[in-house]
Amino acid sequence: MSWHHHSRHRRHSSRRSRRFGPWQSRGRFFGPGEVRLALLSLIGERPQHGYQLMKGLEERSGGTYRASAGTIYPTLQQLEDEGLTVSDSGAGKRVYELSDAGRAELEQNSETVDRIWERADDWESWSGMWEPDASELWRPALRTLKSAMRALHRSESPDRTDEVREILDRARRELDQLDG
Repeated sequence: MSWHHHSRHRRHSSRRSRRFGPWQSRGRFFGPGEVRLALLSLIGERPQHGYQLMKGLEERSGGTYRASAGTIYPTLQQLEDEGLTVSDSGAGKRVYELSDAGRAELEQNSETVDRIWERADDWESWSGMWEPDASELWRPALRTLKSAMRALHRSESPDRTDEVREILDRARRELDQLDG
């Protein structure tokens, strides 16, 4: 393998490893139609322009989701075409606010909107995982998980899952106490 090919492979591998994380295994951040509802929800909080909405989605996910202009602006246009928002181009920026139909749409889909923001909160809890101090914890955490899985598979006891879960829960509670 040539140096050039190896160098390109290493860059690709490095990029892939930085993106690896719990959220990657969960799939996409938004399901079908959810970007639309998330934007309606943010606009329902206060009138905003596109860039503010992009930043709002990123902040709500703790930085794990970064909306692109190619996603946000066509969706905003769709919301306006559907009569769910109205916009005003004051101060050089198009600011969106909810129409009565938009408020009704939000109310009708309130459970879905709640689930979206609950998921965002969950993703946000992973936002610090790439900080230098956090990277030092990956190896012991994975060794602990590996030991837990071995303990499950080595036993015929139906209570073993509960025992392992209790050990892991106890460790989690101790770690949570360090936070407070």
